[in-house]
Amino acid sequence: MELEAMSRYTGPGKPAVFPHLTMVLLATAMHFTTWFFVYEVTSTRHPWDTYKDPLLLVTLFFMGFGVPFQLLWIGIYI
Repeated sequence: MELEAMSRYTGPGKPAVFPHLTMVLLATAMHFTTWFFVYEVTSTRHPWDTYKDPLLLVTLFFMGFGVPFQLLWIGIYI
């Protein structure tokens, strides 16, 4: 089997969209990370609050999808 005879694999997504997805997802994640940090620093001592857990989950969601698109954008195909 010759290497030249094989067809090159192309992913299902368009590479032109990777920079936009990266910037939107990571900017949203940084916004929620900053919001969570300010919330933790400025809060007084009070019992456990369920407000911060969904906020942290939203942050992790956007960060989890933003980082792979950043890797694809710079050419590290995962």
